[in-house]
Amino acid sequence: MRVSLLEDVCQGHTLCAIAAPAIFGLREEDGHAVLKVADVPPEHEAGAERAALGCPEGAIVIE
Repeated sequence: MRVSLLEDVCQGHTLCAIAAPAIFGLREEDGHAVLKVADVPPEHEAGAERAALGCPEGAIVIE
């Protein structure tokens, strides 16, 4: 699984970092999401999917 983040769409709700902290982090200056890894290991796929489904803006894309 591969994940990408539309940083210009992110509004900083922090839900992705809560759902998948191994995949998403937060910028110190504004709390918006940053992608830690694009290629998601199998053990973190469920969290990445939860993060994508829970993003209010749809800023997380799973391939």
